[in-house]
Amino acid sequence: MTTVPAGDPASGPTVLRMLLGAQLRRLREGAGVSRESAGWEIRSSESKISRMELGRVGFKERDVADLLTLYGVTAAEEREALLRLARDANSPGWWHRYGDVLPSWFQSYLGLEAAAALIRTYEVQFVPGLLQTPEYARAVILLGHRGAPDEEIDRRVSLRTKRQEVLRRDKPPQLWAVLDEAALRRPIGGPEVMRAQLDALIAATAQPHVQLQIVPFAAGGHAAASGAFSILRFGDQDLPDVVYIEQLTSAIYLDKRDDLDYYALAMERLCVEAEPPERTRELLAEIRDEFSA
Repeated sequence: MTTVPAGDPASGPTVLRMLLGAQLRRLREGAGVSRESAGWEIRSSESKISRMELGRVGFKERDVADLLTLYGVTAAEEREALLRLARDANSPGWWHRYGDVLPSWFQSYLGLEAAAALIRTYEVQFVPGLLQTPEYARAVILLGHRGAPDEEIDRRVSLRTKRQEVLRRDKPPQLWAVLDEAALRRPIGGPEVMRAQLDALIAATAQPHVQLQIVPFAAGGHAAASGAFSILRFGDQDLPDVVYIEQLTSAIYLDKRDDLDYYALAMERLCVEAEPPERTRELLAEIRDEFSA
């Protein structure tokens, strides 16, 4: 049975729900119980069981207890471990206090990001949020929230910078970002802000857990011309990779094998078409110097 150490910074509610859901799925399948029968047992539906097993809804402790009984889990120690996991999975993440400026569809991503062991991302328009300076982040946020009160903009910037703590913890995820050259040449916030942002990216390349590549204009069309996306991989083998695609007012989360294979192949092609990582610092410095002209 999978366990998550107490106090582990990666053990946020999203990943705990995913782990518990995976455990319940294996127990149900091992007991030969259908989703329909499991749903009936907790006075719910087959679709509710499916969402629970994918970790996409919260867990009622009573429901988990009833399912464990149905699946033949009688050992007190195993039952208590899973019920404790259910309680922990319902605890709010650090982002809960930003609920006034955080859309519900993005909360799931923050949980996945905090739990990931590897984050691979492609950006065509902006510097990835995990690498944005506060000034650059403010300029990006203002593009979509013009007229918002200063206090709200400050909260949104604070949320974005708080996310970046994931890269400074004791065991940070590996971040492998591929940036279209356009994202680096678009003067978000003006030349001064862009120079500082490019300096920050140059500094980031010195971090052993950060790798940056740039897809130059000269590459022409490429495998991910349709837009930005991220692939998140987790340290626990029970958790599948997740593809995240953000839209203006919602997001898409993909975890089916065919979708994962398609996006993984697109990312691999991008990495081949991009300039090699050892060229990144030089290219960033050249673009930064152009903003100084």
